[in-house]
Amino acid sequence: MIALASDFITFWWITLGLGLVVASAVILLLQLLVVFVKDVDRSVSAAWEEAGGVATQTATTWMLNDTVSLLTALRDETRRHADALSALAPAGAGAGR
Repeated sequence: MIALASDFITFWWITLGLGLVVASAVILLLQLLVVFVKDVDRSVSAAWEEAGGVATQTATTWMLNDTVSLLTALRDETRRHADALSALAPAGAGAGR
């Protein structure tokens, strides 16, 4: 009877030891998970900030086509003004430049 009780106590301590090892492993894995999640969160936050900066810098690129056409119209208008002014200027007035 005493030998049987001794075996139960031994099994009890083995079970407690295994439970402690499993609990320690779970705690370690959860800590690693927390570290990995924080690392991913930092990386996602940095990527989000960069994406916001890129969006800010490229928000007006849709106006580039309008800019080209407006600059072409400005060039043509400037040529018309230059032609009109050169027609009004006396002959040879611009030759000294």
